[in-house]
Amino acid sequence: MISTEQASYPVSLKGELTAPPARGWWLIKWLLGIPHYFILIFLWIAFIAVTIIAFFAILFTARYPKGLFDFNAGVLRWTWRVGFYS
Repeated sequence: MISTEQASYPVSLKGELTAPPARGWWLIKWLLGIPHYFILIFLWIAFIAVTIIAFFAILFTARYPKGLFDFNAGVLRWTWRVGFYS
């Protein structure tokens, strides 16, 4: 059972490392993150466009189209994962 303190809004998300990374590993992870950041730049441009389209879709249909929601959620999820990893 979830207590009312845990189920409060807004939702918070916390990531924890299971073990501290080895010495110098931060540099390798940062370098591996560069291609992801490059792709995420274009995805965030698309994210803004999709958000505007979704705004009008919600305004006229009172529903958030599933494809637009899945795309936006995917971009946010990928951004969080890359940021946490690197």
